Amino acid sequence: MRSGATPASFPTGESHRGRLLLWVAAGFLLGAALALLADPPKESSSAPPPAAKPASADGRVDRTFRNPILFADWSDPDVLRVGDDYWLVASSFHEVPGLPILHSKDLVRWTVAGHAAPRLPSPRYDVPRHGGGVWAPSIRYDDGWFQVWYGDPDLGIFTTRARDPRGPWEPLRLVKDARGWIDPCPFRDTDGSLWLVHAWAKSRAGFNGILTVNRLSTDGLSVVDDGVKVFDGGTRHPTIEGPKLYRRGEWVYLFAPAGGVKSGWQTVLRSKSVLGPFEERIVLDQGGTPVNGPHQGGLVDTPSGEWWFVHFQDRGPYGRITHLQPVAWRDGWPVIGEDPDGDGKGQPVLVHPRPDAGRRGHAAIPATPASPQVSDEFDGPALSPMWAWNANPSPGWSSLAARSGALRLFPASRVANAPAALAHQPNVLRTRLSAERLVATTLVELRGETPGAASGLAVLGRDTAFVAVARTADGWEAVFSSGVDVLEGGSERVVARRSVRSGRLHLRVTVETGARLRFATSEDGTLFTPIGGEVVAREAAWVGARLALFTSPLEHPAPTDFTDVDWFRVE
Repeated sequence: MRSGATPASFPTGESHRGRLLLWVAAGFLLGAALALLADPPKESSSAPPPAAKPASADGRVDRTFRNPILFADWSDPDVLRVGDDYWLVASSFHEVPGLPILHSKDLVRWTVAGHAAPRLPSPRYDVPRHGGGVWAPSIRYDDGWFQVWYGDPDLGIFTTRARDPRGPWEPLRLVKDARGWIDPCPFRDTDGSLWLVHAWAKSRAGFNGILTVNRLSTDGLSVVDDGVKVFDGGTRHPTIEGPKLYRRGEWVYLFAPAGGVKSGWQTVLRSKSVLGPFEERIVLDQGGTPVNGPHQGGLVDTPSGEWWFVHFQDRGPYGRITHLQPVAWRDGWPVIGEDPDGDGKGQPVLVHPRPDAGRRGHAAIPATPASPQVSDEFDGPALSPMWAWNANPSPGWSSLAARSGALRLFPASRVANAPAALAHQPNVLRTRLSAERLVATTLVELRGETPGAASGLAVLGRDTAFVAVARTADGWEAVFSSGVDVLEGGSERVVARRSVRSGRLHLRVTVETGARLRFATSEDGTLFTPIGGEVVAREAAWVGARLALFTSPLEHPAPTDFTDVDWFRVE
């Protein structure tokens, strides 16, 4: 398995590092000057800055980028380059489809290319399993195949492969039936031997903070030994996990985050052998920046010989957002980000010259920004890859063919013995929060005559809040409901309601800084009337809060009980 790090192109020697630093400094000054000339300073805003912006109408671009490059919950990212294309995979936990694959040409702007797991490989995921499923995947390229590996803490280690990362992907294959194995990364050494490094989930295995290396079979599809404990984080690197293996010359490098999700750091180990013994060093932490816990991600090179590290930052209800850091090599160790005191331990950059990411360098970067999909007109043959279900989907949940230009949602039966809260219903369509401040609006039309039917727009996390149009015995009403600690059995209650003329209603949620939520409805799409009070979103189990579309479960739905969603738009 060839990693994003290509051994032959690793920079070596101080002269290369010196030239790189001069280039970085010159590029930064030039980019800053161009930005000031073309785009005068504006008043500050609490909204996050875009990752990239046009600098002028003639197609020139700002030569810098700003972190985060993705203000969305693409957690535990791993990254790979093949040719001029960069591919990123992220955790998806219980959401389906799983294993999202993102694509970029410049490491800064990304779009969702698809998913490597159309379904999760067990009937247990036919109902929501919050916190289960796909943990910390890795992506590699070997012998013409793109490969993705992930650990399910309850089922074991899985892999899939494809000739094209856009799909189709082969069915998921169980490599190791195990409980508590997580965060796998395969590695092909220069002698052709195949290895797998992984971490441990204390909630299943009874311990964590250990990294284990196993030998793989020659086809890479089975584990053939009991493994070697190559590193114990102990008190120096507690909760070490998320390992990624690379080789640079004579050294094998093991990148692994430690210290926990919210305030951890990036550790790097190195050895002459994949089985150790390993030296250790912290190469990235928060330092003097506002970026808490900068760690867990992937190393990647560019065709021009630059090195970069993609990692996450935990932002609570917004999830684990994605940052990009430059990497320099000093005395055989990576230095990630900027190192103002020269001690070899970097801190995150907030603004930095762009990567020289393609064979044509910066000339390959267009002025028009690209970003993951956040809105949907429902006018295609399939759901946008921005969406995921709350469990393995059934064909009877939705249709894009029933009415042209609309998504039709059908009610499903309530899950037996499950709490009534929306978070425990499988036929809920979810998407990530995509900015610190946003407005999400949708137009729904609830059909049918069955009292109790409802369809709405929700924000889901450990707490729930939603606005819906509901059918009553007397007509139609708009309702606002909320619930606290719903993943632990908490229930939802109706907080506000008012009559409306029909089942066709515009629904809106406004997300403000701090994940403060305000809901509103409109019958004409122009005048929006608030409903309910302000609530604050919370993260869920290992994921950030989600925007969601839903139709409520019914015990005995009629054929005419369904909802048409005309569009979903985020601004």
